[in-house]
Amino acid sequence: MSGADHHRPRKRFGQNFLVDDAVIARIVAAIAPRPSEHIIEIGPGRQAITGPLIDSGARVTVVEIDRDLAERLRTLRPELEVVEADALSVDFAALAGGAPYRLVGNLPYNISTPLLFHLLAQAPPPQDMHFMLQREVVQRMVAGAGDRAQGRLGLMCQNRARLEWLFDVSPQAFEPAPRVDSAIVRVHPRPAPLVPEALESTFDEVVRLAFAKRRKTLRNSLKDRLDAPAIEAAGVDPSARPETLGFDAFLALARQAAYDGEESRGSP
Repeated sequence: MSGADHHRPRKRFGQNFLVDDAVIARIVAAIAPRPSEHIIEIGPGRQAITGPLIDSGARVTVVEIDRDLAERLRTLRPELEVVEADALSVDFAALAGGAPYRLVGNLPYNISTPLLFHLLAQAPPPQDMHFMLQREVVQRMVAGAGDRAQGRLGLMCQNRARLEWLFDVSPQAFEPAPRVDSAIVRVHPRPAPLVPEALESTFDEVVRLAFAKRRKTLRNSLKDRLDAPAIEAAGVDPSARPETLGFDAFLALARQAAYDGEESRGSP
């Protein structure tokens, strides 16, 4: 084994290394790397995915927070561009130099939600993203109206991207084995968010309030922002619970909240 293969997983970085060859092959097939394209990988670890990406002829850049792994990657893979940094602090569009790029990675589960928000906010966005995440997180990302997993994460992701839950990965595919199941998700960034820029903060506020206490009806959870008549004016039932609503309903509520705010400011 190479030096990188002997690297002991570090709990503080949320490291669980993929070791199942069949799963690795399936992930690479899903990514379908092509020669000369630029792929940025977050958390290359022991190079399980990195090696096949390089072998495809793609130009590969890796972002690795672990200093020891980053140094070993530079030594073992001199053709790699290794960026030693926390992915939460990286401007990926700038790293790509404004040219088209793709993102892949086995994202640390302990920071997956803030990292997803950071990646989805990149401008310009990547062509696509393929991520390994905790299965529960992927379930929340793709959840729609009527799904108990529906929440802020899914709505914010769906605002900026189309999502595909590709397949699940068992804990036995990793070393050490995590205590949760994992899944691969494909993310296709939208040319522009569904929520207009002027409404983004209001949309986020409405969604946060609605799901702060998800067992409450909208009449109760949104009472500090929208009263029952205003909710009805948005075409939504005030007695509904948030997980029963689709994306368009929350957008309508955000528009109504913004309208009410403008009306109140314009009142004498």
